[in-house]
Amino acid sequence: NYAVLLKSDTDTDFGEPIAAAKKDGKFRCFDPVLWIDPLDRLWFIWNVMPGEEVYASICEDPDSDVLVWSKEFYIGRGVMMNKPIVLTTGEWLFPIAVWKTDIYTEFRQCCLREEELAGSYVYKTSDNGRSFACLGMADVRNRSFDEHMIIELNNGVLMMLVRTTYGIGVCYSYNRGKNWSAGGSSKLGRPCSRFHISRLRSGRILLINHVNFTGRNNLTAMLSEDDGKTFPYSLLLDERKSVSYPDATQAPDESIYITYDRDRGCFKRSLEEAYHCAREVL
Repeated sequence: NYAVLLKSDTDTDFGEPIAAAKKDGKFRCFDPVLWIDPLDRLWFIWNVMPGEEVYASICEDPDSDVLVWSKEFYIGRGVMMNKPIVLTTGEWLFPIAVWKTDIYTEFRQCCLREEELAGSYVYKTSDNGRSFACLGMADVRNRSFDEHMIIELNNGVLMMLVRTTYGIGVCYSYNRGKNWSAGGSSKLGRPCSRFHISRLRSGRILLINHVNFTGRNNLTAMLSEDDGKTFPYSLLLDERKSVSYPDATQAPDESIYITYDRDRGCFKRSLEEAYHCAREVL
């Protein structure tokens, strides 16, 4: 079980893997995250089980013909599935979750350690990734795999959105991530699936979620001009079933790149059944 990295210079032609995250022994490296930091460095972040730990490697020059990676280093305890954010005050926040016991049981992994609580944690670096400090954590009701994301609102308050069984939960921090309010429904809708939210360079907020859905279909991009209170503008990305786990980034030319998967083939009874699924990244 390893996470591989593919590269394209044309946006369409992805060749063979150029890097891989793996750990010798009976370990699983999974759910990688790619992120360009404010220093224009490329971060390759991945999770390891058992142990539930987050690691990363940095490429100083991602536009080079041959990518050179730093030695891997440890970020924090848990699982990280979404990009960090950069605050207006300069700190970088990394969303890392310690999953609830029932999720560990489902995946037959080690349960919580005695000294910790399950929750949607926030790690901070103030020195460009040389060191990390664990801030506070949110405990949103009925969360599922967390997959939380953070937005800094225009008034400086941090808003955290969390995947829940009833859709998307929300909570707030008024002291830069140290403490979080009791979670409640964001009223942004269901289903229980991963979503994406980020602030564009224009100041608008981009939300990608399922709209008017029957299961995981009708994946839609939406825009807010009032700091996330309403999302009046929408664009249907893919109406088919089994489309999920969106991610997005904005290029220097203002283009928005959105990725998601279709028909992953998970939860099938056999490998043969999984191979009959589309298993696409789009």
